[in-house]
Amino acid sequence: MNQRNEDQKSALLDIRNLKVHFPITGGLLSRVRGNVRAVDDLSLEIYEGETLGLVGESGCGKTTVGRAVMGAVDATDGDIRFRTRMAGEISIVDASRADRKIAWQEMQLIFQDPFASLNPRMTILEIVSDPLRVNKLGSGRERRERVTEMLGRVGLSTEILGRYPHAFSGGQRQRIGIARALIMNPALLIADEPVSALDVSVQAQILNLMKELQEELSLTYLFISHDLSVVQHVSHRVAVMYVGQLVELGSTEEIFTQPKHPYTQALLSSVPMPDPGVKMLGGALKGEVADPANPPGGCYFNPRCPFVKDVCRTTAPPLKQLESGRLSRCHFAEELDMEGVTELAQS
Repeated sequence: MNQRNEDQKSALLDIRNLKVHFPITGGLLSRVRGNVRAVDDLSLEIYEGETLGLVGESGCGKTTVGRAVMGAVDATDGDIRFRTRMAGEISIVDASRADRKIAWQEMQLIFQDPFASLNPRMTILEIVSDPLRVNKLGSGRERRERVTEMLGRVGLSTEILGRYPHAFSGGQRQRIGIARALIMNPALLIADEPVSALDVSVQAQILNLMKELQEELSLTYLFISHDLSVVQHVSHRVAVMYVGQLVELGSTEEIFTQPKHPYTQALLSSVPMPDPGVKMLGGALKGEVADPANPPGGCYFNPRCPFVKDVCRTTAPPLKQLESGRLSRCHFAEELDMEGVTELAQS
């Protein structure tokens, strides 16, 4: 996908200097001995109608970002502003219970595990209509009609209304989960690894469905994933995280063809290429992910970086804007010439 012109769009979600730290306690009195910096001063804007891919290794904090946006975990510092239809801009961090309820109606989750996310004791009608029931919207007949409409949109028959989740495959269950997420007519969907638990043969079907629904319903996606081939397929822009920090942000084409942070290039080099005749970009990324409870001085990536210099070990690089408009947290972003890829293997 091509990068959209942000000047012609308004930010639907504005994450400002977000920090989410989890305390480390110990001893008889359970005193706080430190903090795990799950998210460390992250700022992002997600524009209406786009898909922003959020990528990084396991433990980088990307799922915590999604949970913080939903209000499922408390922010240690910073702010998250969501522009709603009913109440205008709402701060998720400081919102009243009434405002949070409004925000929750207009942003929904697509879960990673379609097997664990559906109540096995509820029928499909009950599962998909549950958000309407919780928010006391519509009569029983109106809810049934709404569920019927949503199931049709995700490619499922209305004959399944009285059946239970165990009767369906993983792909069908994820379609049911998507129908449930759409039932409240949300503006923003947070998709946390939505296809990673599915068979490869089914992943492309779900991804194509999500793209079709985005066009039909004017949806905005925060797409969280570790699979770069999937992110390349669905995203307009890509944000790369490392140890709780945003290290690079740009259009999908820019990120994949000309990375401007060594960590981004390392991620690209780790993805298998579809053509066995094409060489890999580089070797495996060396070293271990930095400890978010005790990150290294300077640049967090410096112990693993092949381009490291003395300044990288002593001075933390700022997240700076390059001439192209993209962002990179690297002292030498404008000097490094790193190889990218044009197309990765897609599910």
